[in-house]
Amino acid sequence: MAAGVDAAGVWAAALGTGGAFVLLIVVVWQIAATWRARMLAARDQQYRELAVKYAQLLEDNVELHRRSVEELTQARQSIAAMEKMMREID
Repeated sequence: MAAGVDAAGVWAAALGTGGAFVLLIVVVWQIAATWRARMLAARDQQYRELAVKYAQLLEDNVELHRRSVEELTQARQSIAAMEKMMREID
């Protein structure tokens, strides 16, 4: 009967060890999945911040372009007025 108890003990130890390894694998897997999700969320947040930054830069660029066009228009008007005045003098 001692052989039967030993066999049952061996099976119990094997199942316990297997269960411990399965539990360890599941825990490591979940930690990795959580870490991966956090990294994806952080990357997504960085992309959002970058998009906001570039949107602001685009608005600034549009404003600078508008000012440049306005100044160029004023310069053209001044040159046209000077040309007209010079033609009238001749």
